Amino acid sequence: MNAAQPPRTPRFIPRGLRPTAEQLEIQLAQHKTVLVDANAGAAKTTTLALRIGEALARNLPPEQILALTFTVEAREVLATRLGQLGVAPALVQRLHLLTFEDFARWQLDAIDTDGVRNCDDVRQLKDYALQAMDRVGERYAGQLDQLDLQTHSIALAHFLEVQCQLKASMALQRDLEFMDLDEIATLLDVPVTDYLTTLEYETIRLDGGAGAVFRGPLDASYDLACNLDGGARLGDSLPDYRLVLCDELHDLNEAAFRILETLISRPTCFFVGAGDRDQVIYARQGAHDSYLRERFSQRFPRLQRLPLTYSFRHGSHLAHAMARFKQKPVESALALHTEIRQAHYRDSDDCAQLVVAAVKQWLDEGHNPDQCAILLRERHQSIALENALIDAHIAYRTPAMAGYLQRDEMLFLRGLLAIGLNDFAAVQSPALRAAVVDALVAFSEMQFPPSQLEHFKSQIVREPSLLGELYLLEAPQRDGMPTSYRNVAASTTRRAVIDALAWLSTQERTQPAFDVLRELCERVQLVRTARRIFVRPYAAEVVQRSVDALLHMAQRSGLNLGEFWLALHQRETASHPRRTARAVLIECAAQAKGKEFGHVILPYLQADEFPHPQQPRADEENLFYVAATRTRERLTLLSPKAAELRSSFIAKMQLSDSAVTADAALLRQPAAAAPAGGRIYLTASFHEKDQVKALGAQFDMARRAWYVENGRDLRPFASWIKK
Repeated sequence: MNAAQPPRTPRFIPRGLRPTAEQLEIQLAQHKTVLVDANAGAAKTTTLALRIGEALARNLPPEQILALTFTVEAREVLATRLGQLGVAPALVQRLHLLTFEDFARWQLDAIDTDGVRNCDDVRQLKDYALQAMDRVGERYAGQLDQLDLQTHSIALAHFLEVQCQLKASMALQRDLEFMDLDEIATLLDVPVTDYLTTLEYETIRLDGGAGAVFRGPLDASYDLACNLDGGARLGDSLPDYRLVLCDELHDLNEAAFRILETLISRPTCFFVGAGDRDQVIYARQGAHDSYLRERFSQRFPRLQRLPLTYSFRHGSHLAHAMARFKQKPVESALALHTEIRQAHYRDSDDCAQLVVAAVKQWLDEGHNPDQCAILLRERHQSIALENALIDAHIAYRTPAMAGYLQRDEMLFLRGLLAIGLNDFAAVQSPALRAAVVDALVAFSEMQFPPSQLEHFKSQIVREPSLLGELYLLEAPQRDGMPTSYRNVAASTTRRAVIDALAWLSTQERTQPAFDVLRELCERVQLVRTARRIFVRPYAAEVVQRSVDALLHMAQRSGLNLGEFWLALHQRETASHPRRTARAVLIECAAQAKGKEFGHVILPYLQADEFPHPQQPRADEENLFYVAATRTRERLTLLSPKAAELRSSFIAKMQLSDSAVTADAALLRQPAAAAPAGGRIYLTASFHEKDQVKALGAQFDMARRAWYVENGRDLRPFASWIKK
């Protein structure tokens, strides 16, 4: 580790992999701080595993190596990759492969004298959040006009997101002593109510300063970062690692950076971290490209930057398109033609049918359904898609987001229909009944004390006919609470909902569903209410578009109210059995980072959807880059027939020009991939794997491509070499 010059040859020879020149340079790097600027699919994890293997081969004890990741899944992938490369399982077990949260918890356990409750599921934090809200109400009621305490599920979810954001960015540690609340809220970009609730929440969590009572997501990293300096000085007690590595550095936040900074600052510690600054999409969780662009360089001015240019996920056609899109060098190490297909739609329903056609073709070609992903810009786009897939009898799953019938705005409307049509039996499952109550309370802006709301929900779960009595309960005004415009607006909303239910009960089931639903949404002021209860305008707009999509669905169906009510429940029932692991994935692009698929479909690529006009352009570009680079074999882009309505991102890929250079690169690829005595890589696709394997081909795990050794009879493989 202390050699002045890197050795000429590596001591660790990986199994089943011939490292590229870029990978070898990282494997043999001897600078104290090395930052790897990687592209999507550039085998970051494999390259870090090579660096670990080299350290082990040079007799560095595994206990002196720490590899940090941001998720458990990434940690497991790294452990698996080490084993695949030939690192002995016994050595892998002795390495310190940890998430930032696990590492922080381990270090904090040394000073926590009492057992700390770890709440990994945010639902476990609900009671603590409600206690904090009660404290804010008691302390500030009648003093702050901008105080807006809500206890429904949407408000709780927003608060828990905000407090994580404040901790990840270490915003609570700023010097705010001489600023008033409005200035603080503006500086931190959070509502005053959420800021005050976070302070009370932290007082409860830290027992007034005596020590942590419980920790939720990000809390361990935050607590450790807070105690690295100052009185606790935990930085002095962190282990002395000789080699620290970090994957996915583009997810770095301020708390994690401070932990890394402390570890790397040790005189005997060497660091290698890899990230892609064009994959920074978790800004609301504290991620920012400044860490990769400047912060590391400012803190460690002698660091060495090394590139990982070549993608091992997709072929040259997508690599060259992304190079133009992001204006940076991107190449492919694979002799693979990743298809980029385009189709154009008239409207949202036509787009959904194009998605179905693309999925059917993929399945007809013999591919597995779980290797096909439909990645959306936002969840409201799934309504037409889910209905089209159900009609086509294609199994789909939505693991990271609820199906459209389980979303808050849909549950609100379903709850109103259940009450207005006096059909409580249609709300079947206990979980669905509780969710309907939450949605009714949220969108009716009722302010029940937590204990009363939970009691009423438990009663409805047992007896759904009680749902209609929700609006007979009075939501008592808290003592001292000011009569603000929000309280007046909430009272107006509740009255509007009650009046709308009275109107709905007079409507015949034979009336057109579209007419009744459109009038109902107007009467309950659904869109206007969403703008109040969702703090971010973008979130409120998603609700509006979701409601618009449901109204379009009702209009297109031509069903009357009774028929449409029945159809909704039939569709919900039809969708459940199909949500299996072996099913097509529907997911928002933001949840797809770190994953890969054989076929990715990007629908609704239009100017007002992707990029979204309300979101920062750079963030939208990164999100599109992440979505497009999840694929290996095929990318399908669906955009409007009218060219002026299409997403500008498609033109930015310069597909015609990039295809020309990609074709030339593919012609060079076999020669580059098969030096004398080396390997000849094949262009076999995923569904051809059994054929080439039976003929004697082997799979290169790092390149994710099949190959035969140079010198072997190539005639059985001629079709794949010719391609």
